Amino acid sequence: MRYGGFPPYVSVAERRAKAMCQAEKLKKKLGNLEPVAIAGRTPAKSWWGKSWNQNLERYSDYANRLPRGRSYLSNGMVLDLRIDKEIIKGIVAGTASTPYQITIRIQAISGPAWKRLVEKAMGKVETLQTLLEGKFPEDLKELFFAKGAGLFPAPNEIKLDCSCPDWASMCKHVAAVLYGVGARLDTSPELFFTLRGVNMDDLIGQVARKETEKLLSRKPGKSGRIIQSSDNRLSDIGALFGVSLTPDASQAESAEVKKPSKRTREAGSPLKQVRNAAKKVKKLKPKKSPPSKT
Repeated sequence: MRYGGFPPYVSVAERRAKAMCQAEKLKKKLGNLEPVAIAGRTPAKSWWGKSWNQNLERYSDYANRLPRGRSYLSNGMVLDLRIDKEIIKGIVAGTASTPYQITIRIQAISGPAWKRLVEKAMGKVETLQTLLEGKFPEDLKELFFAKGAGLFPAPNEIKLDCSCPDWASMCKHVAAVLYGVGARLDTSPELFFTLRGVNMDDLIGQVARKETEKLLSRKPGKSGRIIQSSDNRLSDIGALFGVSLTPDASQAESAEVKKPSKRTREAGSPLKQVRNAAKKVKKLKPKKSPPSKT
């Protein structure tokens, strides 16, 4: 029963229960779904998600219908959302017994505009991770978010279509899907570049090449220690003391090596050599004559 031309009131709990029933039917028909669920009333939390939503809200073409779409999203009415190159497809539960099919086409960034953005962003994005996290400088954020000239699409670059009977192109179901894109960018910001039909690696490709050039231009450091073989160590020690400590082939073939005798060892010892030299010096000294008797 209708009052004053408005549909009867349906509580949020009833809407959610109805949406769950429709989702179960869709799973049997389409397989796995990719619904959008948000915690609280905030549609997006990351820089990419918030900027996507703010871009929609700053155009008067969409201002009147967006609040209803935000409510649909928070109530779990977006049953499925797929983002691909230049196209968004969604399924939203509504008052009808079957959910509505939404198709949104996003025009790709033109080649000259993308090249201009890449040139201005060179040297300001260090890594792909910082780009996706939105932690780049403020001037780069202003560049990306510039109205009609940045990365985000203008209304003339967006085409909307919904299977609901609403005459407005921006119906609440389409608005719910658009807000759902902002929520999806919180977890998968790289989908934004997929949607706009550009390669995000171009933004950091120049930086990567510069870093590579720096690494290649560095002088090689000191070489590490070279571990010598045991024969080399023996040769070095032998050269230091003037003896040969490395066995030659003939010595290696012999099974036993004769030990020098005790007399030979004592004669060749440094102590023995000192004693012999002292004896020789003592023999060379003249003998003192005895004192004469008076």
